[in-house]
Amino acid sequence: MKNILVINGHPDDKSLCHALAGSYQSGAAGAATCAVLHLCDLKFDPILRFGYREKMPLEPDLIRAQEMIRAADHIVFVYPSWWGTYPALLKGFLDRMWLPGFAFKFRPGKPFPEQFLRGKTGRVIVTMNTPIWFYRLVYRMPGVRGIRDCVMKFCGISPVQTTILSPIENKSPEYYQKLLAEIKSIGARDAKKIRQSSRP
Repeated sequence: MKNILVINGHPDDKSLCHALAGSYQSGAAGAATCAVLHLCDLKFDPILRFGYREKMPLEPDLIRAQEMIRAADHIVFVYPSWWGTYPALLKGFLDRMWLPGFAFKFRPGKPFPEQFLRGKTGRVIVTMNTPIWFYRLVYRMPGVRGIRDCVMKFCGISPVQTTILSPIENKSPEYYQKLLAEIKSIGARDAKKIRQSSRP
């Protein structure tokens, strides 16, 4: 059975993103093994204090996260768009764990790295209040492009699909239930798709 990993980058365990991650997992569970990693539950220093000049020992939670990413066939990032990008917790998680030697390797004289996460597919699920058309056409989706292109595709994860949910504040309970049902359906479709892709 294929493995899916959902990474929830919202720092609040009572957030809509937390619920969306669970809905995706529920939808995918029938066709794949699906785990959820809530970054708010992990214990780690989010600051890459020496850049790449000096290695920082990885905390046990980050070692476990790397193992889960290696084992995953499909990786999903769920996060809110804050100031056009993503929360500091998610940025710190990537800075500390998405490292050379794990996700990629720089090659002397080459403009692009060796990609260690090839063969995996992905999805980015983002919540925001900015109108989707404005985020796409005016802001040019800085957060989505950062995660999708500069993090996931940079290390070989492809294709990466994008789901943007907006607006999400001050809505009725029925509206939120509709969003949760939509993400559950997407989880089911993704799981079915990656299961079928493994067939001879």
